[in-house]
Amino acid sequence: MSRPEDVDCVVVGAGVVGLACARALALAGREVLVLEACDAIGTGTSSRNSEVIHAGIYYTPGSLKARLCVQGRALLYAYAKERGIGHQRCGKLLVATSGDQVAQLQGIIDKARENGVADLVLMSREQAQALEPQLACVAAIHSPGTGIIDSHALMLALQGDLEHQGGMVVKNTTVVPVEYTQSAIKLITMDGMELLAKTVINASGLSAVAWAKQFKGIRLDSLPTPYFCKGNYFTLAGKSPFSRLIYPVPQAAGLGVHLTLDLGGQAKFGPDVQWVDGPEDLAVDSRRGDAFYAEVRKYWPALQDGALAPGYAGMRPKINAPHESAADFMIHGEASHGIPGLVNLFGIESPGLTSALAIGEYVAQRV
Repeated sequence: MSRPEDVDCVVVGAGVVGLACARALALAGREVLVLEACDAIGTGTSSRNSEVIHAGIYYTPGSLKARLCVQGRALLYAYAKERGIGHQRCGKLLVATSGDQVAQLQGIIDKARENGVADLVLMSREQAQALEPQLACVAAIHSPGTGIIDSHALMLALQGDLEHQGGMVVKNTTVVPVEYTQSAIKLITMDGMELLAKTVINASGLSAVAWAKQFKGIRLDSLPTPYFCKGNYFTLAGKSPFSRLIYPVPQAAGLGVHLTLDLGGQAKFGPDVQWVDGPEDLAVDSRRGDAFYAEVRKYWPALQDGALAPGYAGMRPKINAPHESAADFMIHGEASHGIPGLVNLFGIESPGLTSALAIGEYVAQRV
């Protein structure tokens, strides 16, 4: 067998977070190789989400999700403007549809303020309906800092920055970890090529825990248990009745069946919450639409029968069980797992897209 090839940095996974990490490392002067198992960038969770730029409202103060979402939002708006990436700061309304939810709104505002989000406005029914006449609610929060972005254009820009710095994305390449040896991390591709890398970023999303588990000598107690939570989307036929995003009060595993818009103004509803055993099934069961009608009509009673069509589904890479509170991002270096030069990214679900640039900087500063 030929001698292993020495490389500086390997990023496993070319989703939005992997590309953001690769870009940050390349901008810091590192030589970066991104290895992607699929035949295109961003085909997993990165292409199956709401494409929302989150404000940083919901997350536990001081958590990585809170800090990196708020930092990432600012970085993302600036980057999108600089690069000409399609985006819109359309704002959103977070609505209470029953009296017992109104008290939750003030708690959400207080938590957001702790996270550094100070532009939320509590609105009465009349104020909210002045913005969105077809909205039904008891009260609402207006978040002017929430927006939407063309996630594929974002990933192309990140890849372009990486390649401009001399980095490379190699597709159709599955790589598995072997061990830490000769002061480097030994990896092997499925076609038998051996690599010795000083730094490896495991940004493989839904398979991140399974990938790390193959590493000889890794502390198994540092690895969380992976869970998979499917989110189905249904699209709206015809013109959207709203110009802003509409969100219900958050649920346990997600943010409720909300209305989001794409940059062309097309409305979609979702994602719902469907805990599944594995990440493979991404088909949308049309029968789930019945529950969508019921949820959406709580804030848009005028939704007509037959107006929703099955759209697409995404998969949340959860690291908490269905009965547990949502886990924080888990970004583990040597101190956690015992492997020098390895960074594992676990549980990078929403707000991962918003946080991507901040996650990239966070990782680059630690390697």
